[in-house]
Amino acid sequence: MAFDYGLRQIGVAVGNCLLGTTQPLTTLPARDGVPDWTALGSLVAEWQPDVLVVGEPLNMDGSNSELSARAGKFARRLHGRLGLPVELADERLSSFEAKEQQRERGHRGDYKARPVDSYAAELILQTWLRERGLRSD
Repeated sequence: MAFDYGLRQIGVAVGNCLLGTTQPLTTLPARDGVPDWTALGSLVAEWQPDVLVVGEPLNMDGSNSELSARAGKFARRLHGRLGLPVELADERLSSFEAKEQQRERGHRGDYKARPVDSYAAELILQTWLRERGLRSD
């Protein structure tokens, strides 16, 4: 299960390591980066992932961004609350790419009404799987 961490919303995607498949799942609301832990825990209980992947918002030069420390704190809280392994994955341009893909699919318009965060989480998960040789595209 992967998360595209944000201060107002957190995108969630799931995948299968054996099949190398991924899919966007949902977008959870957040208040100043804090999710509804009950809703998040319910998703984890339903999908029973083996590992949680959190997108690490790095700058284009690879340095930490303003949001990097907050995403790291979110990752540590996930591990502490859920007891599952948590890994960080480079998420540079994932939201931009998710918006581009949505435009290519004909979804034009307001991203507040139709957030792309779950699609960005899916891209983060695809990258994580690819880096481990579990996805070949």
